[in-house]
Amino acid sequence: MDIHEIEASLENSDFQYRLKAIAALKDYTPEIAVPLLKAKLNDPEFLVRSFVSRGFGQQKTAESFAALLQIIKLDNTPNVRAEAANSLSLFGQCAASHLVLTFIQDDHWLVRRSILGALVDMECHNEIFEVCVEALAGEDMTTQEAAVDGLGALAGTIQEQAALAQLLTLAGSEYEGIRQHTASALKHFDHPQAKAVLSQLRQDSHHRVVGAALENLLENS
Repeated sequence: MDIHEIEASLENSDFQYRLKAIAALKDYTPEIAVPLLKAKLNDPEFLVRSFVSRGFGQQKTAESFAALLQIIKLDNTPNVRAEAANSLSLFGQCAASHLVLTFIQDDHWLVRRSILGALVDMECHNEIFEVCVEALAGEDMTTQEAAVDGLGALAGTIQEQAALAQLLTLAGSEYEGIRQHTASALKHFDHPQAKAVLSQLRQDSHHRVVGAALENLLENS
């Protein structure tokens, strides 16, 4: 699309036109794209705002970074905030502290899981551990399970011992899902305590936990 088509489509009452126009901005320089993206920060259609968030991630400028922080803080739709968090992670290490702060302030499961996944992809080990501990103190079970997986990703890193200590405690959780994810996470640790607890989890009363604890044996057989 040429820039005149994009500008016209951005004002179309049919949001599908606006989506196509925003997607087309990826082929333009930040000088052209960023102001047009900013003009749609408050679009009434959340899908359009999600595309705007994605667009800012493709235009790595200080202005885009600031706009994403604004979206994460002010947008009222979790899907949009989650998309903004993903885009923010594309800026690299400079985004890590902002993602941790957002994780602490925003307790919606979709936003939190997006941030946790992004930090794992970024290999920000200290920040991963911090948000995992925060998640485990929260109430959403799916986020807690994702946090257990995140702890497993810390095997072989500077946070290995701290992560392992958390997992050894979680192996005694009353929740089957947490024990199942803990069993899967522990297989990444080449440590006598991890192996001992895995052996115990193979005797668990729930078959999914047993299956997860047996995974590494089956893979190595």
